[in-house]
Amino acid sequence: MENFDAIIIGSGVGGLATAICLARAGQKVVVLEQHYVPGGWSHSFTLNGHRFSPGVHYVGLIDEGDSTNDLYRGLGIANDMVFFRMNPKAYEHCLIGDETIDIPAGIDNLKKALTLRFPKEEKNINQYVTLVQNVSLELQLMPKLKGWWQKITVPFRTKNFGKYALFPLKKVIGWHIKEELLKTVLNIQCGDHGLAPNRACFPVHCSVMSHYFNGGFYPMGGGGGIVKAMTNGVKRNGGEVRVKQSVEKILIENNKAFGVQLKDGQQLFSKTIISNADPSITYLKMVGKDHLSKKLIKKLEKTKYSVTSLILFLTLDMDVTQHGIDSGNLWMLKDENMDAHFEDLMTNDVTQGEEFPAFFLSCTTIKDPVSFNGKHHNFEIVTYINYDNLPHFEGKNDYHSEVYKEFKEKVIAKFLNNVEKIIPGAKNHVIQAELGTPKTNEFYINSTKGNVYGTEKTLNQVGPFSYKNKSEIENLYLCGASTLSHGVGGATHSGVVAASQILNCEKDDLLVDDPNQKIRIYDAEDQSTWPDWVHVKRSDKVRKLKDLVAK
Repeated sequence: MENFDAIIIGSGVGGLATAICLARAGQKVVVLEQHYVPGGWSHSFTLNGHRFSPGVHYVGLIDEGDSTNDLYRGLGIANDMVFFRMNPKAYEHCLIGDETIDIPAGIDNLKKALTLRFPKEEKNINQYVTLVQNVSLELQLMPKLKGWWQKITVPFRTKNFGKYALFPLKKVIGWHIKEELLKTVLNIQCGDHGLAPNRACFPVHCSVMSHYFNGGFYPMGGGGGIVKAMTNGVKRNGGEVRVKQSVEKILIENNKAFGVQLKDGQQLFSKTIISNADPSITYLKMVGKDHLSKKLIKKLEKTKYSVTSLILFLTLDMDVTQHGIDSGNLWMLKDENMDAHFEDLMTNDVTQGEEFPAFFLSCTTIKDPVSFNGKHHNFEIVTYINYDNLPHFEGKNDYHSEVYKEFKEKVIAKFLNNVEKIIPGAKNHVIQAELGTPKTNEFYINSTKGNVYGTEKTLNQVGPFSYKNKSEIENLYLCGASTLSHGVGGATHSGVVAASQILNCEKDDLLVDDPNQKIRIYDAEDQSTWPDWVHVKRSDKVRKLKDLVAK
């Protein structure tokens, strides 16, 4: 029998953040991960020596003094992290029909760039971008309001949020912006929450946009770089992270959680259980309806999960910079009708047609220059689909049938047609092209229907309507993308909040202000900013490839 103060199910960044906080508070903590590597959506993996990260494509607010930087410093893991600043002039490239419009870092730079391209909309651009910023700030302010006076003055402190929160993004942006192309550019980051403008919750979109106002940053080592820093933080404070540990059941007696049972029948016992799995996996599969209230069962039955994804992991042996590829992300839309493209992807057979109407492309070997071997460039190319619209495959654990193989081949060919338009000749330089499907997500991440953002971020499922960190079952807590917020930053914050509730303290009490903690930040494409060790690591990559070729 093994006993712990806290058992954490799932090693996504939410679960790891909880583990760090509890372990630092002196608790005996173990993190159980069903995959063979930790990290959940933030993990990295290698294919034939090339590294890919399915879930982390960029992170915002990493500069010193910004909130994500403060979060990592507060968790005591900043010294273990290196981030590369993506192209500050265009950390996002919007390819919409025949138009290419770049999104630069910095609010003022964004306003200037868009005004230069859409001069008639200057006043509207300034007002709308300022509104997005204000709504996001008010959203962050609300949980911090304490006491009778502050709470009674909420309507005055959050007037922008109150005015627009109940409306979808499409309606709000339509009240401010007239040019359809400009609306599409400002809505391009809908891909970061997975909802079309006509369904997207305006405050959620504001939160996403403001997260990247100061630009995008990519972790050295991909998402795995963040996970490594966090797992080291857990272990440094006496906690454990165990992989290949599939939790089958949360043990409950008299409405009180007291342990878990693994797939092999082993039982572990604990004072507290924290689940980083999504609510349906947690409550319906690991807890069971017999232990749930009718109210919670009804909520679970109504819960909708976010989109799932198709991800092409691609390696090319060509100089893609000759075709304009840089450290900035690329969002491609067939035309400016974003709602129609979402509808197409959600309802039509994804194997039909020659190209996808919308997708995201990211070159990790430019965003993370340490990973470049001098010859091969790696890409992660993503589009979204509806899980229920997939062809029929076998069950979760044995879906690798001939039908599945044919499905993947058709989707890969379709993706490559899109890539060829952006990088002419790419098809002749493919070293490997492997597809991650919703079934892959379901198997490795253990997310309901392979969802990528937890619960769908519609108005009725966010904020006060999201799943709470503290469950109705005593000693059982939740963290992750279906609680406080999604994304790397949001999920990490959710883990800190869960820990604060377990320890009966404020969230800020768990984030230690240590002046010795500092994230190292360099420019992805400016070698003059790189320290010697970055040049050495890159040179080693190049040398190893040459030695391999020589053999």
